[in-house]
Amino acid sequence: MRAIVIEEQGGPEVLRLSERPDPVPGRGEVLVDVQARGVNFIDIYQRSGLYDVPLPFVPGMEAAGVITAVGEGATDLSVGARVGWAMAPGAYADRAVVKASLVVPVPEQVSAEQAAALLLQGMTAHYLVHSVYPVAEGDTVLVHAAAGGTGLLITQLAKERGARVIGTVSTEAKERIAREAGVDEVVRYTETPVAEAVRELTDGRGVAVVYDGVGRDTFDASLDSLRPRGVLALFGQSSGAVAPVDPQRLNSAGSVYLTRPSLAHFTADREELLGRARELFALVGAGRLNVRVGGRYPLEEAGRAQSELASRRTTGKLLLV
Repeated sequence: MRAIVIEEQGGPEVLRLSERPDPVPGRGEVLVDVQARGVNFIDIYQRSGLYDVPLPFVPGMEAAGVITAVGEGATDLSVGARVGWAMAPGAYADRAVVKASLVVPVPEQVSAEQAAALLLQGMTAHYLVHSVYPVAEGDTVLVHAAAGGTGLLITQLAKERGARVIGTVSTEAKERIAREAGVDEVVRYTETPVAEAVRELTDGRGVAVVYDGVGRDTFDASLDSLRPRGVLALFGQSSGAVAPVDPQRLNSAGSVYLTRPSLAHFTADREELLGRARELFALVGAGRLNVRVGGRYPLEEAGRAQSELASRRTTGKLLLV
């Protein structure tokens, strides 16, 4: 089979297409013919060395396809089943072995591309909006990078729960995309200081929660945008890691809360994993959640896909198909 193999960590050039033997599922595993793969910032972190991974390494933490073989003990899955997964490596390949406990059934009304574009970012958006800070009717929330893959999904799920959404974007084109997803108020951070704009839009009160996947470039503005006892959910660092923080800043910002959640901790239980996936797929099937694919690339162009994602000039989800 073809696979992208990382022999050494570094820039996009280390993503090399290779021929590898077909994998064989072991106990509790399934073999999947991969039809579509999501491209995510975690792939970049693992490739660059920001996150340590054992080498050689086949990247890609999210995909969808069809089961072609079932290992011993994986009794609730069968050959021919359509499945998807997130947070399991090896997706940048024609075939992947995945723990059966990590895959979820994909219903017929959801395509492989939709599933691959939805699971990692969609379940992230779901746990943020439903669990980290359960958005309530009438809440005002701030979503950074509102036209990105995760930002678009957070926006839609927050609107489902009755929130007013303020979104940050960089361009007019991204503003249009964010508004189509339901963003009520847009702040162009390239033109206006974010915290200042948020205070104006909330009559000086601030927002109940900031969903921040950008990190270093937005962290200070996120803290300054919160209402007293608000929540800053820092779930990513696309602009780089945040510097160490003096806890006294949380006090001076209004006794606010800072959390650094991870999808793995909000899908550790299989029933929780299945529940989040089912809810997302049901919303897609009902036409209430739009999954925007911003770019499709062949497997051999994984380096270009990652470079374009890292540039933060893209919108929606990027896929390797």
